[in-house]
Amino acid sequence: MDGLIVDSRGARMLAGGSVVALPRRPADDLGVDERYARAALSRLVEPVDKSMVGLVERYGAVTVFADLRSGVLQHDRARHWRARLGRLDVEEDLRQAAELGGRLVCPGDAEWPPGVDDLGARRPLALWVRGRQSLTEVLAQSVAVVGSRAATSYGSHVGAELGAELCDRGWTVVSGAAYGIDACAHKGALAAGGRTVAVLACGVDVTYPAGHRALLERVAEEGAIVSELPPREAPMRGRFLVRNRLIAAMTRGTVVVEASPRSGALNTAGEAIALYRPVLAVPGPVTSAMSAGVHQLVRKGMAELVTNAAEVIEVVGRIGEDLAPEVRGPVRQHDRLGPDVARVLDAMPVRAVCEVEAIATRAGLAADTVLAGLETLVEQGWVEEVLGGWRRIKK
Repeated sequence: MDGLIVDSRGARMLAGGSVVALPRRPADDLGVDERYARAALSRLVEPVDKSMVGLVERYGAVTVFADLRSGVLQHDRARHWRARLGRLDVEEDLRQAAELGGRLVCPGDAEWPPGVDDLGARRPLALWVRGRQSLTEVLAQSVAVVGSRAATSYGSHVGAELGAELCDRGWTVVSGAAYGIDACAHKGALAAGGRTVAVLACGVDVTYPAGHRALLERVAEEGAIVSELPPREAPMRGRFLVRNRLIAAMTRGTVVVEASPRSGALNTAGEAIALYRPVLAVPGPVTSAMSAGVHQLVRKGMAELVTNAAEVIEVVGRIGEDLAPEVRGPVRQHDRLGPDVARVLDAMPVRAVCEVEAIATRAGLAADTVLAGLETLVEQGWVEEVLGGWRRIKK
């Protein structure tokens, strides 16, 4: 039986002694369904609990929750999971989410974002979503834009411009609603009339940071607010880092605008790299500490340098179709001259009268080629024919 034995309590234990779990009765005997069970587990278990994800994958959320609540589930971490049973109120969580226009999205639902399944044992048990639009529709063509909370004026400008330009091209901007680059990216997207998604490290009903109440309300109206934590859950330090994996997994690529060497934005970039998603980096001044982390990503070959939305889309968009225009310097009138004609012109001093033989010698061209070039230059207004030879006109 897969190396498991059954004890007198109906629990399963590994042959090595570690107790894992065992369903010993009908999975629905406590009157709950899959959605209810996942809502409950999202309250009881911290994000990125690989043990719980493994149990749910093997036995189903209903069975695991029923056994945990009844005390049948014997697992090394069960005592930690039971610590929150006293304040479990799934009906209240679902009611509060519904009052905000929110809902619980579970694996198998039509709007479950497939990208998060790439997280494997680190995938969320469920997602709490606030907003009217379908999550899969909003995320179908999306890019993460992240960066430092202590953004410079340069970074803030670039973040907002990227947010607006990406939305202008039909892309959804995903970020973490923090101060700095995150907020600028969200605001730029909203200013362009586009859609944006905020992934939180707290409940979707919790305003964090407090100064972003109005911003989060608009994000919910125009896109979505997402969290794997149930309503009323406050942000904690460790939750921000595990939240970053969702930002990376939900999107086609991650753009880092500004990041110091210890910035949380680099953590998001690392999550994207682990998922084989492209990471893109916006360069900053070499004297700016806020861009030092970004420059390291590029220097180590972990990110591709980009300077605008078109270059971002070239990387994350359709291969061979979403190409960014090549950056060129200004085209001058001299650039349109053929090579021999340009040599004839370069061989002529300004305003001095020259004979064909002198021009031919200086240009290293045959006389007939020089004459043909002079005719072209006269037609284009570069040279005039005067008594005794030819003279260049200063432009």
